[in-house]
Amino acid sequence: MTRRRWIADEVSGKHAALTGNHAEHLTRVLRARVGEDFDIAAGTHVHRARITSVEQSRVEFELGDEIPANTVPSVALALSIFKFDRLEWAIEKCTELGAARIVPVIAQRTEAHLVKAATKRRDRWQRIARAASEQSRRISSPEISPVTNFKDAVALPGHTRIVLAESEDVLMLKDAVQSSSGDVMLAFGPEGGWTEAELGVFCHAGWVSASLGSTILRAETAVIAALAVTFSQLQQHG
Repeated sequence: MTRRRWIADEVSGKHAALTGNHAEHLTRVLRARVGEDFDIAAGTHVHRARITSVEQSRVEFELGDEIPANTVPSVALALSIFKFDRLEWAIEKCTELGAARIVPVIAQRTEAHLVKAATKRRDRWQRIARAASEQSRRISSPEISPVTNFKDAVALPGHTRIVLAESEDVLMLKDAVQSSSGDVMLAFGPEGGWTEAELGVFCHAGWVSASLGSTILRAETAVIAALAVTFSQLQQHG
């Protein structure tokens, strides 16, 4: 059976710990006991680890042998804010697929009440990403950046920067990704898509416009599909 993996809150030499709500899930839900073995992601490495101490809000481990960890290409997402239930589902699934960074973006068509509430949701989004990272056996959680305005989003770095656009009818995403030899940044509009003015700003800043095809997808569906296509192309040509 696959051993459950956790991302350590604290690491010191050959010891690591889970703390707070993170530890409480392990003690109250999984009823962890001293002597049980788990995999612990500690920094950039994963170790087999044995529980040495259990308290309600703290579980300590002794780190053992290092376990080989898979590496994935670096793909970041500039994700325009849309309805929170769908956005959070997208964050969870993008984390499982391997996104390195998720930047929530305020686009022109982002609903005003979502903009107002978004800054208070970052902690929740980080918890969702962390749980999804552990479930999918990642080494670390993706960075969930603070809510970012459109101007700053356009300036985000990436060797290959691609904006997904419904109006694009020439270049497909898979073809745009094939030429990349470094980090990829993908930008997604909100419900209703990017405005023509926003797409013009992206183009002027050097972003490549690409399409997922003729079908109009919901925002969260487009994000998942695009990330899957991107990783598939990068792994084929990496």
